[in-house]
Amino acid sequence: LLRLFNVLMFYQVWLLSALDAVKVSPLIDKVGDHKDFKKLLRTRTNVLVLYTKTATSGDSHLKLLSDVAQTVKGQGTIAWVNCGNVQKCDELAAYFGIPDRFFSVSFCFHVSVLQSMVAFLKDPSGPPLWEENPEAKDVVHIETEKDFRKLLKKEEKPVLMMFYAPWCGVCKRMQPIFQKAATEAKGQFVLAGMNVHPSEFDGLKQEYSVKGYPTFCYFEKGKFLFHYENYGATAKDITDWLKNPQPPQPKTPEVPWSEMDSAVFHLTDDTFDSFLEDHPAALVMFYAPWCGHCKKMKPEYDEAAEILNKDADGPGVLAAVDTTVHKALGERFKISGFPTVKYFEKGEERYTLPHLRTKNMIVEYMHNPQAPPPPELSWEDKPSSVSHLGSEDFREALKKKKHALVMFYAPWCPHCKNAVPHFTTAAELFKEDRKIVYAAVDCTKGQNHEVCKQEGVEGYPTFNHYNYGKFVERYNGDRGVSRPKDLK
Repeated sequence: LLRLFNVLMFYQVWLLSALDAVKVSPLIDKVGDHKDFKKLLRTRTNVLVLYTKTATSGDSHLKLLSDVAQTVKGQGTIAWVNCGNVQKCDELAAYFGIPDRFFSVSFCFHVSVLQSMVAFLKDPSGPPLWEENPEAKDVVHIETEKDFRKLLKKEEKPVLMMFYAPWCGVCKRMQPIFQKAATEAKGQFVLAGMNVHPSEFDGLKQEYSVKGYPTFCYFEKGKFLFHYENYGATAKDITDWLKNPQPPQPKTPEVPWSEMDSAVFHLTDDTFDSFLEDHPAALVMFYAPWCGHCKKMKPEYDEAAEILNKDADGPGVLAAVDTTVHKALGERFKISGFPTVKYFEKGEERYTLPHLRTKNMIVEYMHNPQAPPPPELSWEDKPSSVSHLGSEDFREALKKKKHALVMFYAPWCPHCKNAVPHFTTAAELFKEDRKIVYAAVDCTKGQNHEVCKQEGVEGYPTFNHYNYGKFVERYNGDRGVSRPKDLK
């Protein structure tokens, strides 16, 4: 019956004291008999039921439940069964599997009951709040900006603050590490955690440069000193760093490609046209110094240039343009991604060649230049039952589905290419099920890399399972098509 009516969980709170009666919030549904109860279950989801022996109870209990009902309005329901007014209340309770009403079932939390009840009702099947984890007892859990300021003002010991979001995959991975470090550092340092995802903390995030989750900030005597940026740390790494805290080390500046020992001709806004006049056949790589794909291609391009550029009678030459410096050329040739390789003949642009990435392919092409094959449709442009999401709609789309399996990928990744047909076939099997969605996020596109970072994507492809937008687990199983009953 519970499955039929989609009631995810019941919980009982027994009030044994006989105090003055108080006004019940209109947001709390009063149950008078079996019919009322059945109707409630048929029309509502996420129902938390309060049973009382009589109509009297303490102000604090009803105030708490009224606050919970107000907070979860539209997402959960608080119901009240007053056994003083309901005939055969024992039978009603037994019918729904409720134990003897004269015994209490403890409702224990490490944080406020209100916060726990609200989190429970919003996602009854989800994991408990970090604050409720007994292993995290040595982490100072901060709920408000006022409490945060108070901690910094009064705490004499150094503080390492973890600003996080509950849905963040990297945060979930680091929480057990952080709490272990908190236990090991207890008495010498304070390790604190604060969920700053709600918009009410936007000012705080701006103040401490929280641009992603988690962000670690180190304080001494209430003063912020610097960030801690080792996201692959162990508990020992954190405690060792706390003993001798240092600011993040600046990254070693890269030597510009043009200053390296390279046979590639490096062009500028001023020299580009004259160079093409002198070289009737030229392959030009438009790049950005920070681009990972460019860095990977550079050695191949250099080796190809060693072969082609030193032969005066060769088929053509190789050149490169740093479009972050020579922006006029980037705009002129509409460079929107890196690296972009273009073939020029007699000073005129002929072809864009995205498939040229290795030394052999480059050398072979220059000996036989021709139009590239027509570009293959991207996965996103092919019709399928996979829902392609981006940074603008990722959260909202997943909140609408009971189960979502999301594939985070990069178009160039060979393992992703192998997984695409299987993932697409599985999505087709469930296209009629409104509770299930197979979704994909291209981590190389637009602002999607921020979403992928927040979801703990460290390699491609990564498969995450979500329940109404909340991360459940990472899928590491077989990448073939599973049977429908297994996926359900």
